[in-house]
Formats: sequence, structure tokens, C-alpha cells
Amino acid sequence: MKLISWNVNGLRAVAGKGFSEIFASLDADFVCLQETKLQQGQIDLEFEGYSSWWNYAEKKGYSGTCIYSRLEPLSVSYGIGAGEHDSEGRVITLETKDFYLVNVYTPNSQDGLKRLDYRMQWEDAFREYLCRLKSKKGVIVCGDMNVAHEEIDLKNPATNHFNAGFSDEERAKMTSLLASGFIDSWRELHPEEQKYSWWSYRMRARERNVGWRIDYFLVSEDLRSRIAGAEIHNEIFGSDHCPVELTLSD
Repeated sequence: MKLISWNVNGLRAVAGKGFSEIFASLDADFVCLQETKLQQGQIDLEFEGYSSWWNYAEKKGYSGTCIYSRLEPLSVSYGIGAGEHDSEGRVITLETKDFYLVNVYTPNSQDGLKRLDYRMQWEDAFREYLCRLKSKKGVIVCGDMNVAHEEIDLKNPATNHFNAGFSDEERAKMTSLLASGFIDSWRELHPEEQKYSWWSYRMRARERNVGWRIDYFLVSEDLRSRIAGAEIHNEIFGSDHCPVELTLSD
């Protein structure tokens, strides 16, 4: 079973950059998108053999998530059941027979860490949500989680130490989430490899490969034995992020 996660940074924009061909070439069972930046009815982009579910932000042109799936889920839910966190279209959860698949676009703490306090509240609420699901069956969490967890996960850790995405506070929340019973699938299979999933549009960062790994597939401990592959598709363009992949054994 193959799962893909990709922050497309505007689905309408990437649709004009070969998205349909990329989608077909990835040939995944689940494709989870973040930052679709859509309202309902603004795009008609369906694929044969897939159903899709969308969570839109109340604010136009902002945030938003989507899941395409070949499998018919047992249930679908939107948000994390916390009103103060559910207006920005950040979470979709599909329940399958074996696991919950949670697609997330984690809030950015913003320049100067202006939104860090809110981010900390979100992190606690989201972790509690995942742990409630995990008490029922396995959980796969994917998406742009807006944090480089360790120094190996970004090109310039020293100069970014107090910046959004690499603050001590955000990194500690990821540590807490992993400690609550989750595995970073990429790091599990590639413990020493330095590969990135996001590059700034500034200073020719992607051309120079000055990037960050902030897009993840986390799996609950009970699914560890099914992690068969983890990839970062930095050869795929169209967004400032690239797709990341998880392969599960049957």
C-alpha cells in the first residue's frame, strides 16, 4: 500500500504545472494534500478510481486539506473536535479497517514566532486527538507539520535556531508526540540521511538544496512492522514542497 503526502501551496496553481500527470505517475492508494487554498466549487479535479474528501478554511485562499483515496473508508471526519482549532481546514481523518489516516497542515508559528502561543495550544490538542484515535486502532499521521525536528532535518540549523519551524518549543512538541507512541517513518529507515521536503523561494534555495524536512509520515508503534518504504520525492516540482511517501506492507 502506497501513501503520498504533498503540500501543494495552492492546488489551482500546481494544477497548471502538471499535477494530473504527477498524480498518475505516483500511483498511490492515498494522496493527502495540504495548503489547497480553495473554497468549495473552485476546482473540479477528480481522478478515475479515486474518491476525494475536502476540508476548506473559512478564510478564502488559505490553508485547506484534501485526501484522494482508492479505498472506501469506514468513516471520514474533519477537524479535531475542538472548535477553536477547526476553522482553518487543517485536518481530515479517514478510518480504514486497519488504521486511521490523519492528514494535517500544522499552523506555522510565523515570522518572529508571532503565532507560537497558538501553535503550542494546537500541538497539545492535536496530540490528544491522535492519542484518542490510537487507543482504538493504528494511526498514520501525514502532512506538513511545520517543524524540522533535529539538526539533521535542515541545512542551516545554527542560523535558524530561533526561527519558526526550528524553535526549541516546536521541536520539543514533536519530541513529545513521538514519545506518545509514534515513529517518524523516514528517519526510521534513513537514520543518517539528510534530505529535504521544503525550500524557500528566496535565494535560489532549491537550486542550492538549502532546505528543511518538515513533511512527515508518522505511524503508531503498532504499525512499525508494516513500514516497508519511505521516500522524499525531491525530483518532483510544482510547489515549494515536494511529495513524501510511505509504503506499508500488507
